[in-house]
Amino acid sequence: MEQRSDMSIPANPLRHLARLTFVAFLLTFIASRTLVILIMARKMPDLFLHLGGTHVHHLNYGIFLLSSVAGVLLFAPLNQAQRSFCALIYGVSMALTFDEFGMWLHLGGSYWQRASFDAVVVILSTLGLLAFAPRWRRLRAHHFAVGAAMLLIVASFCVLLIKSLSHANDKITPRLIEMEKSGPE
Repeated sequence: MEQRSDMSIPANPLRHLARLTFVAFLLTFIASRTLVILIMARKMPDLFLHLGGTHVHHLNYGIFLLSSVAGVLLFAPLNQAQRSFCALIYGVSMALTFDEFGMWLHLGGSYWQRASFDAVVVILSTLGLLAFAPRWRRLRAHHFAVGAAMLLIVASFCVLLIKSLSHANDKITPRLIEMEKSGPE
């Protein structure tokens, strides 16, 4: 076990930052999707920002936050607490940006595009691996055997999930798009 003189510094600072980013990303994605659904269903007041008749999408907030975090990380010397705060803001800004990935990839279209959800899944998977995967130097032969078995199980689950999500997508997406069209401008 590694001894630390300062208990405020995590044993593995990079893994700690990855976990903060992962949690911030996941919670922000869930919150933004929930808020959009509630606003579109008119269960909540319209919180969308409109400037000169133009709806400012939340991906713009994410881009501004990403730029700010990049500037701070590039030009400011930071202690561990400040880096942790930047990791949280980075996770929030990535979620805000990639929640609307399909819209900026296709330069328009519906908020409910599948590309946005797929991008979020890829980013969450990558952050999850960075945050929770074992270190390479600690891996042993039995880890690879268990990993291969888990990969087979997860792949089988994904195939079944994709088939069922495809069916659900056919039923749910038209309702979400209709709600989007009838929701606030």
